[in-house]
Amino acid sequence: MTIEWRYTTHPNLGVLSLAGHLGGDAIGRFTGAIGWALARGTGPVVLDLTELRGWSVGGQLAVAQAARQLAEEGRCLELAAIPADGSLVPDGTHPPIPVHCDLAAALAAHQDTAGRSREWHTADWPGARKASDQSRI
Repeated sequence: MTIEWRYTTHPNLGVLSLAGHLGGDAIGRFTGAIGWALARGTGPVVLDLTELRGWSVGGQLAVAQAARQLAEEGRCLELAAIPADGSLVPDGTHPPIPVHCDLAAALAAHQDTAGRSREWHTADWPGARKASDQSRI
């Protein structure tokens, strides 16, 4: 099983939402989504895990690697709604990763997110809306 993702830009913030299971077979797709976020947004990236059913140790390490990659570009990674087990395997090499209880709390921490947003998502993203400013990849 792999993941589906949706990336939404807000002024000075990006939200990368994942659905499915972030396991070994999904790491390549996740890494590509992080690259997408780096190329199309600015500011912190909130990794919204509301629709994530779970993650393996490898998936958690991929999240830590994404935090390092974003930090190299002067950006940070934040987590929202981590899976029920609440674990993130720290490997000691990634920058601090703020954790929010849910996406609303993460957005509230960045009060300047009002304004025009743009969204991209994988073809099978759950509940995908039809909108003129939305792109499927």
